[in-house]
Amino acid sequence: MEDSSTNTANNVARAIAAALDWTSTPDARKAAVSFLESIKTGDVRVLASTSFLLVRKDWSSEIRLHAFKMLQHLVRLRWEELSSTERRNFANVAVDLMSEIANPCEEWALKSQTAALVAEIVRREGLVLWQDLLPSLLSLSSKGPAQAELVSMMLRWLPEDIMVHNEDLEGDRRRLLLRGLTQSLPEILPLLFKLLERHFVAAVSAAGNQEMDVAKQHAATIITTLNAVNAYAEWAPLPDLAKYGIIHGCGFLLSSPDFRLHACEFFKLVSPRKRPIDDSASEFNSAMGNIFQILMNVSREFLHRSSSSAGVIDESELEFAEYVCESMVSLGSSNLQSMAGDSTLLPLYLQQMLGFFQHFKLALHFQSLLFWLALMRDLMSKPKVVAHSAGDSSAVNSLSTGSGQADSEKRKILGFVNDDICSAILDISFQRMLKREKVLPGTEHTLGALELWSDDFEGRGDFGQYRSRLSELIRFVASYKPLIASAKVSERIITIIKYLLLSQMPAQDLAVMESMQLALENVVNAVFDGSNEFGGGSSEVHLALCRIFEGLLQQLLALKWTEPALVQALGHYLDALGPFLKYFPDAVGGVINKLFELLNSLPFVIKDPSTSSARHARLQICTSFIRIAKAAGKSILPHMKGIADTMAYMQREGCLLRGEHNLLGEAFLVMASAAGIQQQQEVLAWLLEPLSQQWTQLEWQNNYLSEPLGLVRLCSETPTMWSIFHTLTFFEKALKRSGFRKAQLNLQNNLTSSSTPLHPMATHLSWMLPPLLKLLRAIHSLWSPSISQILPGEVKASMTITDAELFSLLGEGNPKLSKGALTFTDGSHVDMGKEGNAEPNESDIRNWLKGIRDSGYNVLGLSTTIGDSFFKGLDIHSFALALVENIQSMEFRHIRQLVHSVLIPLVKYCPSDMWDIWLEKLLHPLFLYSQQALSCSWSSLLHEGRAKVPDIHGIVAGSDLKVEVMEEKLLRDLTREICLLLSAIAWPPLNTGLPSLEQSGHIIRVDMSSLKDLDAFASSSMVGFLLMRKGLALPALQICLEAFTWTDGEAVTKVSSFCAAVVVLSVTTNNVELREFVSRDLFSAIIQALALESNAITSADLVALCREIFVFLCDRDPAPRQVLLSLPCIKPHDLVAFEEALMKTSSPKEQKQHMKSLLLLATGNKLKALAAQKSVNVITNVSLRARNLVNAPETRSDDGDTLGLAAIL
Repeated sequence: MEDSSTNTANNVARAIAAALDWTSTPDARKAAVSFLESIKTGDVRVLASTSFLLVRKDWSSEIRLHAFKMLQHLVRLRWEELSSTERRNFANVAVDLMSEIANPCEEWALKSQTAALVAEIVRREGLVLWQDLLPSLLSLSSKGPAQAELVSMMLRWLPEDIMVHNEDLEGDRRRLLLRGLTQSLPEILPLLFKLLERHFVAAVSAAGNQEMDVAKQHAATIITTLNAVNAYAEWAPLPDLAKYGIIHGCGFLLSSPDFRLHACEFFKLVSPRKRPIDDSASEFNSAMGNIFQILMNVSREFLHRSSSSAGVIDESELEFAEYVCESMVSLGSSNLQSMAGDSTLLPLYLQQMLGFFQHFKLALHFQSLLFWLALMRDLMSKPKVVAHSAGDSSAVNSLSTGSGQADSEKRKILGFVNDDICSAILDISFQRMLKREKVLPGTEHTLGALELWSDDFEGRGDFGQYRSRLSELIRFVASYKPLIASAKVSERIITIIKYLLLSQMPAQDLAVMESMQLALENVVNAVFDGSNEFGGGSSEVHLALCRIFEGLLQQLLALKWTEPALVQALGHYLDALGPFLKYFPDAVGGVINKLFELLNSLPFVIKDPSTSSARHARLQICTSFIRIAKAAGKSILPHMKGIADTMAYMQREGCLLRGEHNLLGEAFLVMASAAGIQQQQEVLAWLLEPLSQQWTQLEWQNNYLSEPLGLVRLCSETPTMWSIFHTLTFFEKALKRSGFRKAQLNLQNNLTSSSTPLHPMATHLSWMLPPLLKLLRAIHSLWSPSISQILPGEVKASMTITDAELFSLLGEGNPKLSKGALTFTDGSHVDMGKEGNAEPNESDIRNWLKGIRDSGYNVLGLSTTIGDSFFKGLDIHSFALALVENIQSMEFRHIRQLVHSVLIPLVKYCPSDMWDIWLEKLLHPLFLYSQQALSCSWSSLLHEGRAKVPDIHGIVAGSDLKVEVMEEKLLRDLTREICLLLSAIAWPPLNTGLPSLEQSGHIIRVDMSSLKDLDAFASSSMVGFLLMRKGLALPALQICLEAFTWTDGEAVTKVSSFCAAVVVLSVTTNNVELREFVSRDLFSAIIQALALESNAITSADLVALCREIFVFLCDRDPAPRQVLLSLPCIKPHDLVAFEEALMKTSSPKEQKQHMKSLLLLATGNKLKALAAQKSVNVITNVSLRARNLVNAPETRSDDGDTLGLAAIL
């Protein structure tokens, strides 16, 4: 018998060696793996005896590791096959293995697997076995550091299934494990404390006696024990951790440089623990108070050493301080209420967190920033803080007397956030708004030792995210202490201005000034946001704030800067004061005059490209008018005439460029929106009348738009070309800035449209849109083959995709924009300063074409929102010619843009009585071509690996891979947009006539007499309208079917809502063709979609559609049953059982679950979208962050192999 076991062990060892040997032939490896599988699934006793033989020291490490995994496999999956006696013997042998392998010479991975095996056995057998094994483990742990290390490893593995999600562990087993371990804590925690204490003393003693090898063994045991402690830190009751000395022990080890990082991990894990609501809350508070004291003692020592001399803090000390700060942040963010009533401890804690916030090291400041932001966000949440007549000092008292203990605790905590703390937070925040790369060489001394944000600072996101956090904190502090924040920001800005006035080259020292503009903006927005009422509306605070900002404004207005960079910065500062101007209208006139002064101080005619910064600054000043008009509200209305007169004068003098005039006109529209509809109409008439005279002239339309090559001539007439561009962009701005706010827009009224007041732009559409449609038609025709082949080379080259679009498709950063460039939503740009003073080049023409397309599409899309004036006043024939006449020649990105900007808004806003006129002529050519083009490109992508799209032709992207990436992105973008259009057609407000299938409860047999004709829904459902017209329906439905086979989950998500409406109509109408299509084609396609993993995100919706099709149509059509019976793994009795289960419940949720189960059964679990996502078990509780620990044996990896308790072959 023994020989037989030995022979089997030898055979298994050879198989393991062959399976792991990469020099083995594929057949040999396959045979070896097959043999090993036969052992694992064969006689369980042979598996046990063979594996125990192979874990002995006689074999190689690889074979022993594999044998341990086989034993873990047995315990986890085949344990019940052993008798109770065999299981007990198995456990005893495993514990004996621990004694044998507890040797300093043994590999860590083998020790870990041994401990994991014993822990797995204990979890399987439960509390009784644990009680029996405990004396043996206590005895083993006392024999030496190696044995104690192994016992600690086992204790660490015990709670692994509590800490790591494991799908093999059922909920009941997890609860039993948690209960058993909780009951065992009185034995486990004292043992862990004893091991820490014993081996720390031994390590110190051995080190004192220069026995370094022995000291290292004890140190390894301490680290392993700390990792075991950390496995209990997140779930063991906090009072137990305190009672059995764990908190005290880990706190003591914080003073040891060798163990403090692992000990700090314990505090990081316990700090976010939530206070219980039962009787143990007082014990929890006591334990949490101890943790506060321990961490604060360590913090106090570090901050004292750090403040006395930065040079004495080395890198390891800073790393430890960062860990402590992280724990302090977690502690304060989750448990500050535990010491809300302690008037001694809480102020000290806040001072220490302020110390970290003020620290010169960015990493410590950053951690503390997260705490202060979370604290102020919580404290400043409702009930709102409002300062009363006494100014900032009374803000605490103004908290509404909220109900409950939480509000009381908030008030107590907020009371300790005093003026000094707020001032310090603001000082540091202002200084740190500056990025290191912006500081000029030679000026670093002004910042002291402060380590500013740098691009080299890893792991904290980008500077924009960091600065937005600082900005939010500034806003909270300013809301709480408006006077302090206002005074601080004003003083700092005035100091910077004085420094710049003394500087020899102020433009080069501008970085600090620019960084403070955002700080000022946040303070002003917080103080004058409307809810604060300047500290409660008291006259004292009101006047004090007025004096502060008037003083700052006077300093800004007195500046006589003329350099473009300085002018631009000054304009931004005036922008930031916009909310202040809303409540102090007397200051508005001075600001407006200053903006015009700045505009006139910059050169108007720019011929030298090196001075383009002046052009950019002029545009920014004009933009400042828009921002101030938005923020100042009605305060600016008395100055409208003055602004208009100045604009007219500058125009007459020829010192206002078209792009600048457009921006000022937009500012005027913003002002008019605050004055009401009548004022808007008057302003629009004033602004649009001169444009209409030029725009409606037939001369330019006949010259450039009457035949295709006319556009080529236009591209050589630079002034005319850019004049058209500026006119069109102003139309776009006028539509965006006028009319009704989105919140007031009632789409239902728009669909029936009678009582809505006339839109201010309504009367202008009749002259504005016809020339635009001609222009767009001419541009679209350039891509048609008959015309593109006769175009000049420069024009043809300009029709290719822009660099910005290429960068966007590749997911790379945009190329550097020229100053004065208008950036579009997709990242492309057009130089707004273009006025036609130079010969156009290929790049200019390309940007002009894109700018006209972008603004033209937006003008049309925005016009659809106006309603009848658009749909009843415009000729559909010219509209269709302009947009879809050349649809087959359009590139994918252009079709996507057309659908997004024009057709989706048109579908949403088209009145139902106009569907017949508008929809078919526009959607039929689109659906027809899109279906063919998408089908071809997806087929190419899925079968050849390349999506053939027209956009990339003639583009050299640097590599075939880049071209493939861009092609696929273009294909997916268009696919999703077409599916979004179908989703818009199925939008509920456009389908009010569709009934809900669930209204009448559980239905399987539909009353045939209640069914209606499909045309009964044609006026109350856009989907019904579409299905009534085969020219629209066939390509649209084909797109739906094919979308389910394309690997794009986002597209399927969008198209599923359209399919849901189709299903409803198939159920509620008597249309045979529609019912057959849904019952067979759509049902099959949805099931096919569930086979794609990309559709996992929408799998619930797809299963719901399957359920509706079967439940409501299976008795009217045989196809649903036939489709299910055609699936590979289903038997007739499975379908019968499924139908019986459906009949037993009227719950749609339960019916969906039955449908899901049947589909999985019928396909042999091949539906990847429904497959459960498996999680990977890994070793946890070592560390949540990377560390540089030399003497940390437990953190070694096992050649990349993931070792967990569930690790099996």
